[in-house]
Amino acid sequence: MKKKILITFCIVFVLLLILIYVLYVLNYIPHRKYSNEDFNIDTYISQVDKDLDGVDDQTDILEGVRNYIAKKPKYKSKYYATGYPDDLYGVCTDVVAFGLKNAGYDLMLLVNEDIKNNKEDYNIETIDINIDFRRVRNLKVYFANNAISLTTDIKNIAEWQGGDIVIFENHIGIISDKRNRKGIPFVIHHANPYQRYYEEDILEYKTDIVGHYRIS
Repeated sequence: MKKKILITFCIVFVLLLILIYVLYVLNYIPHRKYSNEDFNIDTYISQVDKDLDGVDDQTDILEGVRNYIAKKPKYKSKYYATGYPDDLYGVCTDVVAFGLKNAGYDLMLLVNEDIKNNKEDYNIETIDINIDFRRVRNLKVYFANNAISLTTDIKNIAEWQGGDIVIFENHIGIISDKRNRKGIPFVIHHANPYQRYYEEDILEYKTDIVGHYRIS
């Protein structure tokens, strides 16, 4: 009897450890956050202040993203005649769009202009200014054409800075100024309706990073 109890206890304990690990990887359990200073990394400061507000672009983008997620937008993919969502709903691309808008970059207009000038790059039959800038496939092309391309190797931790843009195969987000214990940055993003936190330690677990950019 005691042996059976011990075996049962061991099985339950192992299952509990597995559950905790899965919840941790999925970011349902908060991860400790570190800063650049903890790894002796100099924080990148842009030499550009697009909107002339006295705050550099890199900082402005990060602040804009934090202001956006502070409103706790709900995840829903829908069309807006206004282009930018105006009802506290949104998708992953909106995190980037609102971040850039805070720095003076209207992604809706910029993507539309780039599509018109480089239509062959986008493979779009019908241009729609209200939605084109909210599609990951279009942002892949836009940032490849117009931003500074940086490393996709997450081991080069100093090259990843808060306010950078990271693009995955079918997803996009903004790099946080917070890092995990290895120095790998968190990502501020909006992936699905079940996401608990907007700022998550996911970069280390992603195998589909296709781009890492910085606004020039």
